[in-house]
Amino acid sequence: MSMDTRAAPYSTGPDTATGPLVLLGIETSCDETAASVVRQAADGTVEVLSSVVHSQIDDHAAYGGVVPEIAARSHVETIDGVVKRALSEANFDWTALDGVAATAGPGLVGGVMVGLSYAKGVAMGRGLPLVAVNHLEGHAVSARLGRPVAYPFLLLLVSGGHCQLLEVRGIGDMSRLGTTLDDAAGEAFDKIAKAMGLGYPGGPALERLAATGTDEGAERFDLPRSLLGRRDCDFSFSGLKTAAARLSQGLTTEADKADLARAVQNAIARQLAERSVRALDLFAESHPDLDRPAFVVAGGVAANATVRARLTAVAEARGFDFVAPPMAYCTDNAAMIALAGAERLRLGLTSDLAVAARPRWPLDEARALSDPTHAPGRKGAKS
Repeated sequence: MSMDTRAAPYSTGPDTATGPLVLLGIETSCDETAASVVRQAADGTVEVLSSVVHSQIDDHAAYGGVVPEIAARSHVETIDGVVKRALSEANFDWTALDGVAATAGPGLVGGVMVGLSYAKGVAMGRGLPLVAVNHLEGHAVSARLGRPVAYPFLLLLVSGGHCQLLEVRGIGDMSRLGTTLDDAAGEAFDKIAKAMGLGYPGGPALERLAATGTDEGAERFDLPRSLLGRRDCDFSFSGLKTAAARLSQGLTTEADKADLARAVQNAIARQLAERSVRALDLFAESHPDLDRPAFVVAGGVAANATVRARLTAVAEARGFDFVAPPMAYCTDNAAMIALAGAERLRLGLTSDLAVAARPRWPLDEARALSDPTHAPGRKGAKS
């Protein structure tokens, strides 16, 4: 896997922490075109004034997954209307904004370029500061859209493209404790669902089918448990994905398919919980002064009820508060990008108009360089 090691060129300006900040956020990293207006008070209180998401599910359904060129074209066609609607729903005009934030990576680079270019135009045309946001950093702060969450906290970022555990000490200050060695959990959900003929998007379809299965029936399926002998916090879902896809080929009844779906969901939730326990223990050892620290679970897979229940249980058992974003902010959205932008702008961090879109952008770039999970040239996780 080749890795772009350039950091977004942030410059440090005046401290703007003395008053509220209103940010327009733009998100186009995959198959949603999203815009949001968020107001953050000086004390960190967050108010989402609007959040507009245009989904491309219908555009990609026939292909069983996201087609990058179709996604980029759709972003071009819809972004102006989505942004104007976000401003209208917030009852704001351009003059009310303190800055504009946009996803600059990681993601499908064609789509990232659309949103970032639009934000550059806004910044230049309206004389506003630009903040280029790491999409993963947006997910990292997304729980703060629903309730105050103090730094530091332990984060499990689990989505279609990412699966990693991080210690989050503040905006731009995060350390990777573990990551996927191959597929992300959401990718496993989607590809197994596709093998079972459940359509797109696969994760929600598999969860609906699993709800009609039984735990007794699920136990019939022998699915692999990866990395049991390892004492780290990494993940691996490729063996599970391959085994489940093979098992699905011999199923003929809906009841059998439902039981397999339940087995898959249970297995993914179990591995997320098992690997998270290690990180919870490490975090607690590093922060013995914290009383009931937060275990934040963010990303699209955080919307899965079985995953939430399993992770809530391990958090409670270790004395952590389980925190997840409101359901509307688990999947990709622009409110989290606006909030991450506001937190950066409050620190006086802005981006140059020359900032480039990035297909890969690890949150912990030092760890990604010193301890890469994939050999150069090999396709792998984006972080």
